[in-house]
Amino acid sequence: MTLNKIKSVSTAGKLSLLTLALMAAPFAMAQDTGWYGGANIGRTQASIDDARITSGLLGSGLTATSITDDERDRGYKLFGGYQYNKYFAVEAGYFDLGRFGFAANTAPTGTLSGNIKLRGLNLDALGILPITEKFSAFGRLGVTYAHTDGNFAGTGAVTVLNPSPSARDTNLKVGLGVQYAFTDALSLRAEIERYRVNDAVGNKGDVDMASIGLVYRFGGKTPTPVAQTYLPAPVVVAQAPAPVYVAPPPVPPAPPPPAPMPQRVSFSADSLFDFDSAAVKPTGRAELDKLATNLRGVDFDVINVTGHTDRIGRQAYNQKLSTQRAEAVGGYLVSSAGIPANKINAKGVNGSDPVTKPGDCVGTKVTPALISCLQPDRRVDIEVTGQR
Repeated sequence: MTLNKIKSVSTAGKLSLLTLALMAAPFAMAQDTGWYGGANIGRTQASIDDARITSGLLGSGLTATSITDDERDRGYKLFGGYQYNKYFAVEAGYFDLGRFGFAANTAPTGTLSGNIKLRGLNLDALGILPITEKFSAFGRLGVTYAHTDGNFAGTGAVTVLNPSPSARDTNLKVGLGVQYAFTDALSLRAEIERYRVNDAVGNKGDVDMASIGLVYRFGGKTPTPVAQTYLPAPVVVAQAPAPVYVAPPPVPPAPPPPAPMPQRVSFSADSLFDFDSAAVKPTGRAELDKLATNLRGVDFDVINVTGHTDRIGRQAYNQKLSTQRAEAVGGYLVSSAGIPANKINAKGVNGSDPVTKPGDCVGTKVTPALISCLQPDRRVDIEVTGQR
């Protein structure tokens, strides 16, 4: 008997509140990419169509005296995906929405009970909205291939013609969620999803799942290790032989002092790094090698390395990029010139100390002309202090 139908349970209120919260937050500029996987668990909800059950019983000459519905259960999903950039990802996974059912008493005396179990596979496209460096929101639109197993039984005056119906069907799903990154590798995710399903007895409806879970990003960044200072091996001095007195040779003239090392050197960031990168490129290494050659044998207190960006982009992202570039240059000087790491002081100041004057580069819209005009601001300054 085709008596069971799942209807939509509106989550419009929940989705609207979540959407408003996302629209009110500022945008972020950075988001990792790559492969990830995870799992969610939560509550699922459907709605049993009691009116359809009653109508079906009346069509068989029976009257429903009472109906009890079981419309909630636990659900879970396992998923893996690839994030192509900070705005877009694709996910595939397996889901189990649980079991839903009803029990009806009839006149003449009898009972009708039924339940269905829903599980299947999904493939979703995710649109991602970075809000802060660690917090983001996303919406999903996907397709499911679901397997529905039904189980119906009747007693007394009720006769069930197909006690074990099943169906396999392809339908759509949608969802909204938020995600918070504890580290670059591990994040917490909460979301609301709606699955369109076939109930195995000729009807379609919706099942909603509200869930929470963990996401693990493969190849996530780990904290940069603190550079260690290595002491040279001890030098064993051989015992001096007995002194032999000879006439001292004439004292040669003192060699001329070496040319002093420049106190401050500035490198163009465009010559040292590729766009939006903190890895020193080959042409940039050649420029730093010249500086490293001049530093060999120079006695000094500290080298201050300061990274600068231009004013284009978000301040938080520019701060992070300028710091990473200063640290990359400092690390290269340690490895190339043998400078002790504790004599390198690297920091980034984003675009707060430009070389260009306020009237030099006019405009806020990002154009090739503006990017070219602001080129002097994108730099790395190296200052040697305490030279002796």
